[in-house]
Amino acid sequence: MLETVLIRERDLGTPEVKNELQVTLSIDGHSLEVPAGTSVMRAAMMAGITIPKLCATDSLEAFGSCRVCLVQIEGVRGFPASCTTPVAEGMIVTTENKRLNDLRRNVIELYISDHPLDCLTCPANGNCELQETTGQLGLRNVRYGFDGANHQQSNKDTSNPYFTFDPSLCIVCSRCVRACEETQGTFALTVENRGFNSAISTGSETDFLNSDCVSCGACVNDCPTGALIENTVIEMGQPTHAVITTCAYCGVGCGLKAELKGDKVVRMTPWKDGKANEGHTCVKGRFAWGYAQHPDRITKPMIRRHINEPWQQVSWEEALGYAATEIKRIQTKYGVDAVGGITSSRCSNEETYLVQKLVRAAFGNNNVDTCARVCHSPTGFGLKQTLGESAGTQTFESVAHSDVIVVIGANPSDAHPVFASRMKRRIREGAKLIVVDPRATNLVSSAHVKADYHLPLRPGTNVAMLNAFAHVIAKEELYDQAFIKKRCETDAFNDWLSFIQQDLNSPEAVAEHTGVDANDIRAAARLYATGGNAAIYYGLGVTEHAQGSTAVMAIANLAMLTGNIGKLGVGVNPLRGQNNVQGSCDMGSFPHELPGYRHVANNEVRATFEDAWGVSINPEPGLRIPNMFSAALSGSFKALYCQGEDILQSDPNTQHVEAALASMECVIVQDLFLNETAKFAHV
Repeated sequence: MLETVLIRERDLGTPEVKNELQVTLSIDGHSLEVPAGTSVMRAAMMAGITIPKLCATDSLEAFGSCRVCLVQIEGVRGFPASCTTPVAEGMIVTTENKRLNDLRRNVIELYISDHPLDCLTCPANGNCELQETTGQLGLRNVRYGFDGANHQQSNKDTSNPYFTFDPSLCIVCSRCVRACEETQGTFALTVENRGFNSAISTGSETDFLNSDCVSCGACVNDCPTGALIENTVIEMGQPTHAVITTCAYCGVGCGLKAELKGDKVVRMTPWKDGKANEGHTCVKGRFAWGYAQHPDRITKPMIRRHINEPWQQVSWEEALGYAATEIKRIQTKYGVDAVGGITSSRCSNEETYLVQKLVRAAFGNNNVDTCARVCHSPTGFGLKQTLGESAGTQTFESVAHSDVIVVIGANPSDAHPVFASRMKRRIREGAKLIVVDPRATNLVSSAHVKADYHLPLRPGTNVAMLNAFAHVIAKEELYDQAFIKKRCETDAFNDWLSFIQQDLNSPEAVAEHTGVDANDIRAAARLYATGGNAAIYYGLGVTEHAQGSTAVMAIANLAMLTGNIGKLGVGVNPLRGQNNVQGSCDMGSFPHELPGYRHVANNEVRATFEDAWGVSINPEPGLRIPNMFSAALSGSFKALYCQGEDILQSDPNTQHVEAALASMECVIVQDLFLNETAKFAHV
């Protein structure tokens, strides 16, 4: 059962402040204690006291422009904005009385005097903060009338395929501008002109589509009116309920809310409690969900005896029965090892676990593999050998505490956009950046981010570069001796130190192979070792390589050498290719390892699973994906269960894969669409 959640999550007005120092104050007669630095608005909201607001939201820094959140504070002159006023010890705050209500109503009255009163037909009706605040304050008429100059005839910007901007509904609260700056970091929006002529702008005489906008949807998400709204909401109306889900596109795995009307998705919005994204998305997660209800989506099972025959739609019972019968027939004819399965790195842990269990417990062999083995195995092996665990050391949030960031073999701006936004925010705050990549990616130099060092090494020289870093740190004794003494094996460290200090690992020796100036390597290595909390982020440019495991071990060695393990802002951080690479491997998708990376040849390990599953488990490691193809062409592998993986589209040597699939007698494809692999499927 999917978790049903509120469409509009609770908004405390300003961001959380973390501070061990607590402040005691009184709000409307209620005594409360909050962290020092917390805004009066957030303190009130935490106590269950609602203060009207328009420009404030807890995903953005306080701005104080709308003047709707005014409060009275004993001993303080005037009526300060509660969003920009921090709490103080002994403060006595009043949030509701006639004077405050009159002031707030006067402000809202000015907004409404230049706002269309077509709420019943507005697409934001029922989900508009201006509408809600107006009702909360009891505004019943507008004294100023609606004659004279106004913005109600402003032209809509419908250029963006995903959302519409209607300036007539805009109150110029700047939430969209701030979201583009603070949350996304694109700086595509600004407030143009001043006073009555103030307007949200995408730049000089350009529209959203032709601006720097990347369609992440942050501005739409934070708009308090219907000025910025999804086209699907305009077409379908407001959703009625929402469920939590996970984006299946990249390795960030953002938490999303699928907002629905009945069983139809109306829009996809970022989940504030999503640990990977904390209320932000990229264009793919926010708007590229059309596949969910695409007319080509396969919603009922189909079978056919031969790939040249047309598909026949059948019941689930018949499809499952036919698939099981075919697997049994093939194993009877060709042997127990003639069948296997491929799990998906885009499915949940539970789904992946079941497929590998199906292969081992029902098929009776270990012929199970996943595409994640190619990109994750080097990380799994390298980190297991060095750190003792096969996963990265940090959460995505950790980058907010980094002082030095090293990006090697990865392009997060394009491949992991939501994480890239976090990283760029930290860089704008002052963190130093080292990019190790043959390419000059967006991180090397862009409008608001510039790398301190770009080391454009030649492809294939990752290990040489990493060893040169270690050489400089070791030779110049920049390493964390206390950490090494406490956390590392002395003999192993001394052996490694003797090797890494050899001249063959020096920047001067390595420069010949990497093509990078030795002085730049030295300077970057010193920065990594001495610049404070240092984190390394690496991608498929490191792992999908003949020396992938060695490079991962070199990265882990660098982190341990400098003590950059075991705290916020540091660590070894793999950037995956899909949203559940780690989980699919943890769940036992390798042909030689059961769930938890426990080797299938280990008698005690097998006994544990045999007791749980009630069947005997084959002690022999199974076939990897390339081995399955080769065995199919040799005639010994005849059936494949393929879960959420289009191997014909994504695996190398398409002609080889196609020939292998064509030689099989039963291919079972579990997918949303009839993809390229499904052209050779029987179920």
